Amino acid sequence: MIKSTKKEQYDILLAQARALFANESNALANLSNASAMIKETLPHTVFSGFYLFDGQELILGPFQGKVSCVHIALGKGVCGESAETQETVIVADVTKHANYISCDSAARSEIVVPMVKNGKLLGVLDLDSSFVDDYDAMDQDYLEAFVAILLDKTRFDFQMFGVES
Repeated sequence: MIKSTKKEQYDILLAQARALFANESNALANLSNASAMIKETLPHTVFSGFYLFDGQELILGPFQGKVSCVHIALGKGVCGESAETQETVIVADVTKHANYISCDSAARSEIVVPMVKNGKLLGVLDLDSSFVDDYDAMDQDYLEAFVAILLDKTRFDFQMFGVES
């Protein structure tokens, strides 16, 4: 079996994202497939998912991994930090990060990429790895590009069921 480099894996991920999202704009479908694609692409991933901003806090969205935190306040945890600053946050060792919220004891490092469209915070992409110091500038560049493709091709209106609650 030929082992591909991280760059080659990311190049394939971006090509898959462009193809998969080209003819699909449904947010739930795209976020679900996006989390699965990332989990399959990055071998040390224990959590790959989205937290969506409801105007007040981040709420757990589609993900791959173990049961996770549901509500995250802005500024709290790595996801809340990224959402509040609207900047990507990389944590090399979550056990040494004062503002870390532990959802899965297998997580050792984390990267969170904000999802901002037309100046509006929509949520964050959250990845946890089972390895310390697993994320770097390459991950940041490629994951930000991945989020940009996702945001460009996806409608975030969530009016999909036609049912009043």
